[in-house]
Amino acid sequence: MKTTISLILVAAFFSACSNSSNDKSEGIILFAEDSDNWSVEGDADWNFENGELVGVGDSTAGFLVSTAAYKDFELNLEFKPDSTINSGVFVRCEAAISAGDCYEINIWDLHPNQDYRTGAVVILAVPLAQVQSLNKWNTYKITCKGNRTQAWVNGVQTVDLVNDLHAGGTIALQANGVGEMRFRNVALKELE
Repeated sequence: MKTTISLILVAAFFSACSNSSNDKSEGIILFAEDSDNWSVEGDADWNFENGELVGVGDSTAGFLVSTAAYKDFELNLEFKPDSTINSGVFVRCEAAISAGDCYEINIWDLHPNQDYRTGAVVILAVPLAQVQSLNKWNTYKITCKGNRTQAWVNGVQTVDLVNDLHAGGTIALQANGVGEMRFRNVALKELE
């Protein structure tokens, strides 16, 4: 009887440890409503609708910027651009939120220079594949580890960049120009 109880307690302990590590491995939610882990920069209008973060531009530019800086991480999110908005996910931003001070993982299928369309790292990497993202929900998985940045749109790898420009920094979401951009389920897991 004591052996059975001991085995049950040991199993419960390992189960609890396993569950707590799984919760931790899920990471943190960025840009959640009522959270203080982000701030607004620029003139775009940002609000929450039914758990979705909506950025609206009227010939304006604006960003949501994390208050914390991150070095090595995996970032997962969902995004839905309309046919007119210029958007992107900026990672490892060291100063201003720009393609020169961050890695800008673009969201803009109709970019006038298709080398910088959705899935590209603006200025630094042409997308490995073209994925259509307009007017529907899509997924982005972005990893930064050491000097390597990788990205996948809807499970298709679009970026595999090795570059030493930015070792760490904030994360920002963009709404630029005219139109509407939607984000949801923005989760970051720091990597060791």
